[in-house]
Amino acid sequence: MNKLILAEKPSVARNIVEALGCKGKKDGYYEGNGYIVTWAFGHLLTLCDCKDYNEELARWDFNNFPYIPDEFKYKVKPSSKNRNIEDSGAKKQLNIIKSLVNREDVVEIITATDYDREGELIAYLIFTYLKIKKPIKRILINEWTPKEIMKGLENLKTNEEMKPLQDAGISRQLADWVIGINFTSVATMKYARGKGNLLNIGRVIMPTLKMIYDREMQIKNFKVEEYYALIGTFVGEDGEYTGRFFHGDKDKFKSKESVEKLKNEIKGKEAIVKEKTIENKKEFPPSLFNLSNLQGYVTSKAKGFTADKVLKTAQSLYEKKYITYPRTESTALEESLKDKASKVLDTLKASFEFKDEIVFQDTKKVFNNAKVESHSAIIPTYIIPKSLSEDEKIVYEAIKNRFISQFMPPAEFEIAEVITSIQGDNYERLFRSKGKILKVKGWLKLYKEDKKDELLPDLKLNEVVEVKSLKVECKKTKPPAHHTEKTLLKAMETCGKSTSTSDEEERDENILYGYSIGTAATRAETINKLKTANYITQKGKSLLITEKGQRLIEIFPIKALMDTDYTGRLEKKLYDMEKGSFNRTEFLEEIYKFTRSSVQMMKSHRADIVWDTRK
Repeated sequence: MNKLILAEKPSVARNIVEALGCKGKKDGYYEGNGYIVTWAFGHLLTLCDCKDYNEELARWDFNNFPYIPDEFKYKVKPSSKNRNIEDSGAKKQLNIIKSLVNREDVVEIITATDYDREGELIAYLIFTYLKIKKPIKRILINEWTPKEIMKGLENLKTNEEMKPLQDAGISRQLADWVIGINFTSVATMKYARGKGNLLNIGRVIMPTLKMIYDREMQIKNFKVEEYYALIGTFVGEDGEYTGRFFHGDKDKFKSKESVEKLKNEIKGKEAIVKEKTIENKKEFPPSLFNLSNLQGYVTSKAKGFTADKVLKTAQSLYEKKYITYPRTESTALEESLKDKASKVLDTLKASFEFKDEIVFQDTKKVFNNAKVESHSAIIPTYIIPKSLSEDEKIVYEAIKNRFISQFMPPAEFEIAEVITSIQGDNYERLFRSKGKILKVKGWLKLYKEDKKDELLPDLKLNEVVEVKSLKVECKKTKPPAHHTEKTLLKAMETCGKSTSTSDEEERDENILYGYSIGTAATRAETINKLKTANYITQKGKSLLITEKGQRLIEIFPIKALMDTDYTGRLEKKLYDMEKGSFNRTEFLEEIYKFTRSSVQMMKSHRADIVWDTRK
């Protein structure tokens, strides 16, 4: 008797085969030691097109929409070269799976696709399409190493336990189909003219585009203001330093005349070091990577990387058994992984000169069930890579160093602040100077870039210093920066609630799991769709909205579809569905109702054309 295992891809199937020792290779599967291991190629099945239900729907006509089938049907995915014919590879593999399922010696089926919404959907659709009646189990693991595979096969879940995840996967797929087909069709007929000018409208695309639009408008409408600062250069016994005049909590002033008057008032006078404080501060490493943070980090540090490229590279490392599951929202590890993490750390640190500084510790920052959602943060496995591509090296090193940094001493800085006083006609005038010196590198030893010291001379309290110069500087306020893939990913992850506009800044923000735009697995794809649709373009690292994207946002009448809060609440309902606390039927009825009313609104909407390729 045999058990049939369905993997998501051939590469994962090979990992399972290696662990089980069933190396009898056949056409489309392996067999041996009581197991048959086969695979899909991602999605083998896709939802039918409108015209598959009714040939009349192949002709775009306002009267055909809104269109929502009474019963949704599936077909073998189409060829990438010709959408009117079936993909021959998918068809062949589906038939192989069918023949294996129907073998009399196969008594049980084990789903081994990725343990997430999409992975579960891939397997569920295949088994439903083939009308399988045999028992189905589920392996739940976070990496494809032999130890984890064997452990997972000893702790299988029943197919019934996977129903909430299946419901969420189906609901996501149907919602995106219904919104995508109806809104794209009607919007294209209504707002576009010219051959091949499709307006791609989707549940996740539109709020993401709106965030880029909003940032563009902030920049466009930003009013540059001039302000003035008084900078003093001082010379003490041990050297020269600069300070900035301040009054209360202000060191920027709108009136040039008042600053010039102040400069003239204290010109030629001596100064004294009135205050000196030295504070030692510790800087701890950022938390472990989830996918969005990994994508943001790599795209901001390495040339030529997009969020999509980071995901594909991480997926390759995962399938080669070098890292854990990458499509995760979590920045901590499950508490049950302490022993495993300790062993991985011992394996990895052996090659470092400063390995004695790498010491395993059980901390809440690293091991915290409350901060883990479905999958733990991304970390290396115990298998050390032997050969990696240049892209794989960059992503792997980022993950490895972030993991190791959690178990190293903090970096330590000496922060000095000096207040220099010059007596004015009636009041003393104060200048603030700051210095920062790296005293202990700690976890920064893992990284090549050096933190530059900002040095102050060794000044003594009440030391009289020479005023070398006083300079009035004119500066201008700066608008917010354009979104980069890093800042956009963070905004999508937090549904626009992320306050960071800096490409360099990385914060450990508390995420309300589920309340987001898209998921870790789909955000990079959404950014790609925006580029392909010619709604945005990329210049350097900046994401810029195009004329087409701007006009679409300004003309499109369904404001709810562009509302990050509305989209976030829909995603949260899918998340709750995964947990078994929200009803699939209720969710889909909400989507259908929204689609029907929105299509009617678009059809009666009077508006200009968004884009015309005939011009």
